This record gives sequence, structure tokens and C-alpha cells, in this order.
Amino acid sequence: MERIRRSLRYLKRQADADFVIVNGENAAVVGITPEQAEDIFDAGADVITLGNHSFQKREIVPYLEDNSRILRPANYAPQTPGNGVGIYDTKIGPVAVVDLIGRCNMDYGPDNPFLQVEKILKDISAKIILVEIHAEATSEKLAMGYMLDGRVSAVWGTHTHVPTADARVLPKGTGYVTDLGMTGPRDSVLGIRPDLSIAKFRGDLYQRYQWANGPTKMEAVLFTIDAATGLCKKVERVDLIDEDSAQC
Repeated sequence: MERIRRSLRYLKRQADADFVIVNGENAAVVGITPEQAEDIFDAGADVITLGNHSFQKREIVPYLEDNSRILRPANYAPQTPGNGVGIYDTKIGPVAVVDLIGRCNMDYGPDNPFLQVEKILKDISAKIILVEIHAEATSEKLAMGYMLDGRVSAVWGTHTHVPTADARVLPKGTGYVTDLGMTGPRDSVLGIRPDLSIAKFRGDLYQRYQWANGPTKMEAVLFTIDAATGLCKKVERVDLIDEDSAQC
């Protein structure tokens, strides 16, 4: 959280970004609290998306019901608290954000995101449509990108915490990247002290995971979108590494 507070506004200014989306589902390691969500908004985020840890901190449930700027996956069961789609007024016009979750190797069975997003798009008239798919399988994220190519402004993946080197504009004009990466300690295994992760894979006795120390990083992608057509013109990584920092 400290990394976000310290760097997000700076990154937003440097990139001249009009609209910022932050996946916040690991703000509390697993899940997010209302206080952490407010910190992320105060740091410059316009929308917070969530994923498979959406409800890990149960105090977030009433916050999800009251705040339209934080989204849980739209293909969760309809009785689930909160919303998976938001449309926001901005200086460049209405911006629609859709949060989805994949099904491959995710240990449970949400509704089919490919079918769900088709239903969602029928009700969206905004030119600029941004879609996040929180998924384990790169193939599932790529398939979503190609299915929506030319129909939405951008599709990006989250969940695996490792940035992918495929940021690009797809053939029909949709910006795409398989995984944004993460914000947190650089010298870590998905944010965790490497020795603790190694111990788990070795089969050693369980130890509670702890955040790694050392330099921190903020990994992000900038989509340049034509407001008139809603299509993407350019995609680029805008990552930051703070060599002097000691915590995330």
C-alpha cells in the first residue's frame, strides 16, 4: 500500500493518464478492506477491480454495495454483493469497465465469462469499454482478447502477478496484455519472501507467508485510446522500480 500511496499519482501525471484502474484484491495479502480501498482511491485510482479474493475480508461487503467505483467479477452468481460492471463519466466521455474472472484452474465454477460478457456488451453504449479478466490460464485470457477484438477498447489479464511481454494492439484495434504484473517487492515470489515459497515447494513444515523486503516495483500498462472510435492506438508498459524503497 505504501508503494501505491507514494507512486500512483506520480505515474498518472507522467503518463498523462485520463483514467486509472487498479486491481486491489491483494491489498490485504488476500482481499481488501474498505480503508485500503479508500487509500487506493486517494492515491489516484478511478476504479478498483477485484478477483478470486473479492470477499476474503468480509468487512468489504457493505462497501461493495455502497461504492460503484469498486467492482467484483461480473460472472459471479447474481446474488453476490456488489457489481461487476460500471459506467463512469469522464472528461473524455463515458467509460465502461467490465470485471470478469476465468474458470481454468481457479478451484470453483463462476458463470462462463465468455457468455456473460456477450450479455453485458449488449447493454453498453459507451464508446470506450475496458475489460479485465482475472484468470490463471494465459490461453483463457488470450481467447477473451481475440473474441472481443474490435468490440472493446482494451482487454488485460491479472491474477498471476508476473508481467507478460505481449502488450500490443490486436488486429481489429483492441489493446491487449495477458498480465499486468503486480505492485510489491521486486525480490520476491509473487510478493512473498523467497525462502518461504521455496520451503512450501520443498515440502517443509508450513510457515506463515510474509511480505519480502527490499526494492519495490509498480507494474502497469498504458492504453492510448481514440475517444471517437473507442479503438486502441498504442499499448506500452509504464513500470516503475524504486531502488531505495524497503516495503510495498
